[in-house]
Amino acid sequence: MTGELWKSIQERWRHHGSQMLGVALVATLVAWAGEWSGVLQDVEHIAYDRALVTFTGGRGLSSHVVVVAIDQRTLDGINQDEQLRTNFGNWPYTRTLWARIAQELKAAGAKAVLFDAVMDERASDESADLGFAQVLRDTGLPFYVGMVTSGTASPLPRADFTAAVPLTAPEAAPSPAPTDAPPADEAFPEEFEDAPATATPTLEPGALARALAFPARRTDGGALPALRYRAQGGEWRPRYPVPPTTALVGSVTGFGLVDTEADTDGFMRRTHFAYSDGVNTYVTLPVRMLADLVGAKELTLSGRTLQLGERAWHVDADGSAALDYGGPLHERFTLVPLLDVLEDWIRRSAHKPVALGADTFRDKVVVIGGTAVGVNDIKATPFSPTQPGLVKQATVVDALLSGAFITRAPAGVDLGITFLVALVSAVLLMTARWTPLEVGWPLVLVLGLYGFTGLLLRTTQTHVLMAMPALAGIGASVAALAFNHLVANRETQFIRQAFHRFMEPKLVEQMIRSRQLPRLDGENKEITAFFSDIRGFSTFSERFKEDPRQLVRILNTYLTTVSGALLREGGCLDKYIGDAVVCLFGAPMAQEDHAVRACRGALAAKAAVEVLREDFRRKGFPDVYTRIGVNSAVNFVGNFGSDQLFSYTAIGDGMNLAARLEGANKAYGSVIMIGPRTYELAREHIEVRELDRVRVAGKTEAVTVYELLALKGQLDAGTQRTVARYHEALGLYREARFAEAVAVLEAETARAPEDGPTGKLLERCREYLEAPPEKFDGVANLEK
Repeated sequence: MTGELWKSIQERWRHHGSQMLGVALVATLVAWAGEWSGVLQDVEHIAYDRALVTFTGGRGLSSHVVVVAIDQRTLDGINQDEQLRTNFGNWPYTRTLWARIAQELKAAGAKAVLFDAVMDERASDESADLGFAQVLRDTGLPFYVGMVTSGTASPLPRADFTAAVPLTAPEAAPSPAPTDAPPADEAFPEEFEDAPATATPTLEPGALARALAFPARRTDGGALPALRYRAQGGEWRPRYPVPPTTALVGSVTGFGLVDTEADTDGFMRRTHFAYSDGVNTYVTLPVRMLADLVGAKELTLSGRTLQLGERAWHVDADGSAALDYGGPLHERFTLVPLLDVLEDWIRRSAHKPVALGADTFRDKVVVIGGTAVGVNDIKATPFSPTQPGLVKQATVVDALLSGAFITRAPAGVDLGITFLVALVSAVLLMTARWTPLEVGWPLVLVLGLYGFTGLLLRTTQTHVLMAMPALAGIGASVAALAFNHLVANRETQFIRQAFHRFMEPKLVEQMIRSRQLPRLDGENKEITAFFSDIRGFSTFSERFKEDPRQLVRILNTYLTTVSGALLREGGCLDKYIGDAVVCLFGAPMAQEDHAVRACRGALAAKAAVEVLREDFRRKGFPDVYTRIGVNSAVNFVGNFGSDQLFSYTAIGDGMNLAARLEGANKAYGSVIMIGPRTYELAREHIEVRELDRVRVAGKTEAVTVYELLALKGQLDAGTQRTVARYHEALGLYREARFAEAVAVLEAETARAPEDGPTGKLLERCREYLEAPPEKFDGVANLEK
């Protein structure tokens, strides 16, 4: 079956290869145009999101990042505790709270803290800002704060990266660590409150630029993405960083961009690492933190490589990368409520055991951000339309520390896959032309691409486009179906015209309706061939040399009689060769019982000719005694001929043997001789006589041939007795016991003198009695 399919593909590729290539190329170009124009963007987003969720989720908790969550429990806990509410207020809390959190995280061994929020407003009590700044200096905890950009912010001068980061906050009175446990009714004794400080001086723009900017460049000649926004009217305008409160500059370790980097549908799928406002360059908050951790003084992008110090990551050519979330926030990162950290600070201040485990924060990066709805930091990701925005910062940090980003496959790979999918679709459907495949292939195609792209996401962190090859594949499939129907319509019309004279019309229509159209370009298949001929036709035609029209009328009557019997059994008339009839069973329409049909057709033709002979005798016409050969074998069937004339026929050794069996009837006195494969296929439905074992000219292997006598159960008792005696004599003959065989045959001949095979075998045995053969193997040679 596989070999036949491969031959079918090769043959149709030979005939329609250029059309298949054309269909694939056009489908690829259309799909590429859809991707390039953005028409497929939403579809690609949906496919990517589903594959990301299905194939990349469930990776377990990060071992590098812990999230301190401003959750609903924290909001309720502080709001319901009078002392906490008095000290820290309602959300957004005073900077005093963040000072206490920084102290606790430092004590718990945190490596660094990312604060996924901005501190660009001066507190109403300026001492809280100064106190927070002093705590950061005292603890030495690497603490990184976000900054946003705005079209209304003032541009900063070019930063001088050779200068030191300014330290603007004056030395505030220290906030001493508690020495005694606080009274039970006073959670925050007076000595723990921030001491008053002097007013914060103004920071010069140049110093502010030095504090906020970070060296970043492309070494491949490309440009960093611009900080800009689309104003009313469609004009693009620049955005600039919104400076943080001056008190924190120089105390906070670093600042990084936390602008929402969402796609057009609002989902956060990817991030850039550095931006430019045309004057200075700024990096995102996770990059700013990691630069310090690895000792990098500059970020560089070259081609598809992001470099920070000695560390490098694979990114996309535009300097961005997709985020490998690995699951929802709660499945990827350990979440610790902010209230628990605050309560541990209170316990530690009172010299009591802390509740959180000793390893909760040790040597880990802590990302602080809101998860409660009231914090207004809910964003959409592929895993959920309502994820806390801090999941992006935590994911980028985790990827920078130990993982990888998801990057797009090169455009050439996407185009190559797209063309391959289109070509496979075109070749498959234009070759097979099988209705179930035509219906199911688009679904198989989409599911296959979904699985393929999903596995690539999981195993190689590579995003191969799905929508573009899917569109190309479906487009090629539609074009292939249209081509198939056009070709099928032409083939159907051709088949109707070509076969309606050689097959029963109802069978032709059935073949067309069932889509069992023959392979006109040829195929190997098992069929049964029928050959018949009139005995002594040359002598027969000599009688009408003075009246050829009468010969034509008689011959047409004979051929119509034989053909009608064969057509009623589903045969396909191959050709007439003078008085000979060649008929095929099992082609062009597939027939599992082609051998049985051929046997029934042969018996029906014999019966019809017997009636015709009787009619001809009454009219004084010559006898039309007919001999028939039937053989089943694998032959090559299809259209054969020249540019001027061709016809549907079969060629092969099986056809040759059928013709020789028809002629061999003369030597055996039989009417219908069938080959061994026909007998094997139809034995349950027919009555036969084994005639002999013969060797065909040009072959060394002997085959057994049979005389077809009747359909199963329709052989009369007298013929059964004759067949039994013949088989008995045939056995003696093969043992070279010719005298004994003659005795059996003579007795049967006396009883049934009209039986041709008995008389022929008797003649052969008598000849061997008179002149014994030198080498006798019981096999007769069937000459051409």
